[in-house]
Amino acid sequence: MDIQLRDFEQAAERLKSVVHHTEMDRVTTFSDMTGGQIYLKCENRQKTGSFKIRGASNKIAAMMERGEKVPVVASSAGNHAQGVAYAATKLGLPATIVMPKTAPIAKVQATEGYGAKVVLHGDLYDDAYAKACQICEEEGATFLHPYNDLEVIAGQGTLGLEILQDLPYVDVVIVPAGGGGLLAGVASAIKLINPRIKVYGVQAEGANAIARSFAEKKLVCTETAATIADGIAVKSPGDITVELINRYADGVLTVSDTEIADAILLLMERCKQIVEPAGATPLAAVLSGKLDVKDQRVVCVMSGGNIDVSFVQSIIERGLVARYRRIKFTATLLDKPGSLVQLLNVIADAGANILTVEHDKLNLRLNPNETNVHIACEVGGKDHGVNLIAKLRRMGYRIDLD
Repeated sequence: MDIQLRDFEQAAERLKSVVHHTEMDRVTTFSDMTGGQIYLKCENRQKTGSFKIRGASNKIAAMMERGEKVPVVASSAGNHAQGVAYAATKLGLPATIVMPKTAPIAKVQATEGYGAKVVLHGDLYDDAYAKACQICEEEGATFLHPYNDLEVIAGQGTLGLEILQDLPYVDVVIVPAGGGGLLAGVASAIKLINPRIKVYGVQAEGANAIARSFAEKKLVCTETAATIADGIAVKSPGDITVELINRYADGVLTVSDTEIADAILLLMERCKQIVEPAGATPLAAVLSGKLDVKDQRVVCVMSGGNIDVSFVQSIIERGLVARYRRIKFTATLLDKPGSLVQLLNVIADAGANILTVEHDKLNLRLNPNETNVHIACEVGGKDHGVNLIAKLRRMGYRIDLD
């Protein structure tokens, strides 16, 4: 099992008229925060909203060159689905996409909009994959694997070629990893050209099969994959991808959902960029200090921007809490007139903006003359929040942080 530089070059030639050569922006804010030179590879602005169109288009184009003009079936959490749907429709092949029931509505609708038939099945990618294989057997179609396929990997790896064209002297490239196709492709392509460059993968802590596979130097599957980063929530990575990653990558990091949410919020605020959770993992790894990038030229691959609008509010909430812009706490008060007003006046005088107030008299641990008040408020940062809580406690309030 191997992949050569010519495979990536051939894929790049096939994709010239299909994909965008996405921009790569240096961000001063993130550079100042980390001590490195941070560049964002904006694959969230790619056609169909993610890098997945690269692998899908290369695979289908290769099939057409071989005369394999048959219906195609794919399974995907969303982005591979759109890439396959777009490529198949453009080349005149019928496509059926099996997606988990938990796939964002925006991704389902977009996939249908590109001309594919969508079947919703199971809760995770692995469930959708099993259903897709069943459909292939029943209908005699060709299955397009989202990551465990050398032609798909070669297509994804063209992103690495673009990075080297735009920033030949890059020191570090950081790539999201779910099933491993993007990381395998980018790491292989870059290392075959310049072994000096470090390439790292990033996973969510709750879906870390690639990280474990890299650490143990063998294919490892997990029983669960729980994360807000639905695009990389994979329990079973590919044997092909794991082998290539273990050969060419320099490491695989993990980040928490809170760190991912914080990165998404920063991208919105500082860069005016909409990036889905999976695509924000490289920046999350850098900003959380999981990788020391001081004095390094670093490219963070923002792999996709297909985030469900209804999910944005939840992400913003997580991000605000992570950055101490919003705090939640419970105060225990005497249940008598004026107690709540007095508490709220103290919070207001401290410069915090009260968002919600909720009474709770049903806690059995309370004395009969006490009540709990759940409060959420906006503060100006960690120091402001810490000082507010300290002030309330000095004044005799019993405070529990949520």
